[in-house]
Amino acid sequence: MTASAWTAPPVLSLRRIAAMVVRYALLLKNSWTRIFELAYWPSIQMVLWGFISQFFRENSSWVAQAAGVLIAGVLLWDVMFRGQLGVSVSFMEEMWSRNLGHLFTSPLRPLELAAALMAMSLVRTLIGIVPAALLAIPLYHYSLFDLGLPLVAFFFNLLVMGWALGLMLSGLILRFGQSAESLAWLAVFLLAPVSAIYYPVTVLPPWLQYLAFLLPSTHVFEGMRAVLFQHVVRLDHLAWAAGLNILYMAAGVFVFLLAVRVARQRGLLLQMGE
Repeated sequence: MTASAWTAPPVLSLRRIAAMVVRYALLLKNSWTRIFELAYWPSIQMVLWGFISQFFRENSSWVAQAAGVLIAGVLLWDVMFRGQLGVSVSFMEEMWSRNLGHLFTSPLRPLELAAALMAMSLVRTLIGIVPAALLAIPLYHYSLFDLGLPLVAFFFNLLVMGWALGLMLSGLILRFGQSAESLAWLAVFLLAPVSAIYYPVTVLPPWLQYLAFLLPSTHVFEGMRAVLFQHVVRLDHLAWAAGLNILYMAAGVFVFLLAVRVARQRGLLLQMGE
């Protein structure tokens, strides 16, 4: 390239710009996860805050009846979110470092890897949640620990649901590759509107209430509000949450083990990485 080419004033080429736009459009067209992500966040935010606004409009004195209920909802929801991410991100870190092939050619069994991912998820969750819960005490004069013994049941039910989702998502990422990684960040928020975190299930449309009660998280948050509002422990909600979590964990382990088996058969483990 001559010196004059470097000193010549830059000229924008619409043809080159159009070529790059076509390239990015083709990438978008061939990835359903990218298209889904574009519409996902605005839709979820609209649905979630729409239900919150509707409930506050019809029950203006609700928050005053139980101080800290929104803070409790936020903190407990983060348990499930971090429980899921703790599994998914730890698994994806093995993919990014191209270490999956090494792990599965070692004596390590898939169930042992799953157990390690869940143990690391517990550590990550505690590191994230405990400081936030302690910070809420001086800032808002609210202690999550005032929930007492039911807090332990709420915590572990949400954590186990997060583990189940994390194992399912890890299996899907292993099966479909890095194009499915965004699911690790999107999936849990899809459940937020129907988990009734900040409002009772009765705010949802009747047809959606049936779906909500199929989630352990919904029973946990309904139980949380019963403790805060009525000062009673709803054992029925805890029993439903525990029972559903058994099914969710079984499904999560099944999907994860099936994905590992398929990946081994198709030689996908050595192809994973950045």
